[in-house]
Amino acid sequence: MKLECEVCIVGGGPAGALLSCLLAEQGVSTILVERQSVAGKAFRGEILNDEGLQVIQKHKLLEQIHEEYALASTRIEYWEHQQQVKTIEPAEGNVGVHIPQPRFLEALLKQASTYESFRYLAGTTVTALEGDSEQGYTGLIACDKNGDEVTIRSSIIVGADGRYSTVRKLAQMPVTNIRHGYDLLWAKIMAPVGWEPVTRLALVNGRQLSLFSQAEGYIQMGWNVDEGSFHTLFKQSFEPFIHLLVETFPDLKHSVHDQIRSWKDFVPLDIFSSRSDTWSRNGLVLIGDAAHTMTPTGAFGLNAALKDADVLASELLRLRQQGGYTGAGLKAFEDERRQAVTELQERQLTMESTFHEHFSPIENQIIQK
Repeated sequence: MKLECEVCIVGGGPAGALLSCLLAEQGVSTILVERQSVAGKAFRGEILNDEGLQVIQKHKLLEQIHEEYALASTRIEYWEHQQQVKTIEPAEGNVGVHIPQPRFLEALLKQASTYESFRYLAGTTVTALEGDSEQGYTGLIACDKNGDEVTIRSSIIVGADGRYSTVRKLAQMPVTNIRHGYDLLWAKIMAPVGWEPVTRLALVNGRQLSLFSQAEGYIQMGWNVDEGSFHTLFKQSFEPFIHLLVETFPDLKHSVHDQIRSWKDFVPLDIFSSRSDTWSRNGLVLIGDAAHTMTPTGAFGLNAALKDADVLASELLRLRQQGGYTGAGLKAFEDERRQAVTELQERQLTMESTFHEHFSPIENQIIQK
């Protein structure tokens, strides 16, 4: 199969899907290539903060998502020794909105599919890029779900394919990884009856334990563990680990024991952040985790990726009107976003290093912000 388009986007996560939608709406011929056959199958961040909400509200995309799939968190609670020691409540609004990523992607892809200029290739894996950094990239080669080769010629390739970006690797774009001293175990359980839509953060044996209320009646749990400890941890008894969880939050006892029965019920996540030396080449640009991987701290990654897509869409439309997707124009996008993203990554490091400071001897602090 041989296809042509103006913009070929690799990676059907939130950033890639949003960018596709925004470009196709303006008549830009757009092909979205996604390795997974089912949208949202892989684990990704799902909490929208003010930046992400502003982006999707700006484009009236929140209206496409049924209200039962959007859950606002009312406050952040800090817990230690079964005691709530601090509460952060917003003066107005919320401290984040959870939208299940499959629902979010379904809404974006449904909207994009209403435009004739959009085409979606699910279950398709990129294998090579056409062109080079000197003469410019002119397209890519991929393998579809049937094993057949697909060649796509395009004016621009956008790598929105995550922290292990294939596009970045094939373009040989250098990246610097930063370790944070911990890894993470994720798990999801049903919320018990009466559970409020809040975010709970706890200090357990000097490590952070986070609980995030989710739409559709779930709680997502993230538990920091020693960096590189998965292999050793999974050889140990499962029970003491779960006992600590139940001891910290007794109201979750039944849900935990019913739904977390072994280490297999956790998803291990290797934690690092990264900074690509450059996000753009002639005919190619990176956005989201492909350009700047973030940790889950503060839920900045998803929201920064959505902002990338919004800004890049505006820049590509401007360049199109001026007659060409120039390398200088792509570099202008990078320059606009790099400082903001770098500041967020530095903020994550500060939040992680000062997390324990929230647990002071003074109990029941209530802070409005």
